Amino acid sequence: MNAPRMLFLGSYPPRECGIATFTKDVVDSYDQRYGLRSEIISIEEPGAPPREYPANVVASLLQDDRGTYGAVAEFVNAHSCDALNVQHEYGLFGGEDGEWIVDLIALVRKPVIVSLHTVLPEPTPNHLRVTRTICATASGVVVLSATGKDILIDRYGIDPHKVSVIHHGVPDVPFRDTDAAKTALGLQNRQVVSTFGLINRGKGLEYAIEAMRDVVVAHPEALYMILGQTHPVVRRKEGEVYRESLEKLVADYGLANNVKLIDRYLGFDELVSYLQATDIYLTPYLNPVQIVSGTLAYAIGLGKAVVSTPYLYAEELLAHGRGFLVNFRDADSIAKTMSSLLDDRDLRASTQRRAYRFGRQMTWPHVAQEYGRLFSSLLPNRRSALATPA
Repeated sequence: MNAPRMLFLGSYPPRECGIATFTKDVVDSYDQRYGLRSEIISIEEPGAPPREYPANVVASLLQDDRGTYGAVAEFVNAHSCDALNVQHEYGLFGGEDGEWIVDLIALVRKPVIVSLHTVLPEPTPNHLRVTRTICATASGVVVLSATGKDILIDRYGIDPHKVSVIHHGVPDVPFRDTDAAKTALGLQNRQVVSTFGLINRGKGLEYAIEAMRDVVVAHPEALYMILGQTHPVVRRKEGEVYRESLEKLVADYGLANNVKLIDRYLGFDELVSYLQATDIYLTPYLNPVQIVSGTLAYAIGLGKAVVSTPYLYAEELLAHGRGFLVNFRDADSIAKTMSSLLDDRDLRASTQRRAYRFGRQMTWPHVAQEYGRLFSSLLPNRRSALATPA
């Protein structure tokens, strides 16, 4: 059976945000898996700079213009696609808790599958109402973790048959030691710790930098690399205040040789190179109810030894010895755990192997196949399972 022809609605590069990257990865992997050329409806935020999109972006939704929600729905209805996939984050859409997206879903006369990137365990009454309405109106709902599905069922009362778990995709790359990647980056003889992603205050990077003060006492060769630029929304609101505060900490602690901030948006190949050179991947994030993290997913997929605060997604992915949890806002806890890993090569290696084995189910080809099966199952007259392409 052929895969459905899809339209995808989400933020999209060159917009710099996690959902944009994710949407492109879903589209690219889906098209590659099934030999298609999908098209995208981009989301434009208030005050956004003009963007030059690739040719497969065929329409735009203006976040703060409610009239465009109906117009986009009519565009979808007139399009030759079989169904619409919405890459959903509440802050991407207008209205309280992004409720205007319900208008669009209700007006589309084709199956709409909503991929929920945030599921709050303790929603406000309005957030609960909006989420329930989205789930009731959509043909199907995707969450990126089993924890997310459990929350939707137990706390939102969503029909379990309507919710599918499809993991966050990760690159399909071989498991390798770090030597070659370190040599290519000029990092020979360094023990590399890294964090990547768009920088904002919720990342807790100040605690990681503070932890490095203790780590370098026994491991002066340790290098912590913070990979990525300030989130564009943060930069528009407050400039580089947070990044500058991190740079000041590095200077104040005398860690110029042990902490580097790489201030740019990394392309895929460059990002993978840095991750392949990484001995320990660190996510000191501060939000305990964070239900997904693309950066953590990538680290698991590449077989890294991960140290993380215990937000919901980390608790799920790092279970069964696939990583190590440390206390929130606790530099001492971070330092002790990282030092133990740096001291014990065998422990690092066994953790890396468990992470990599788990990550095989998260590779983009596998994720694309899961999306294809789900999309096909929700189309009228196409309820049988989607055949795996040769």
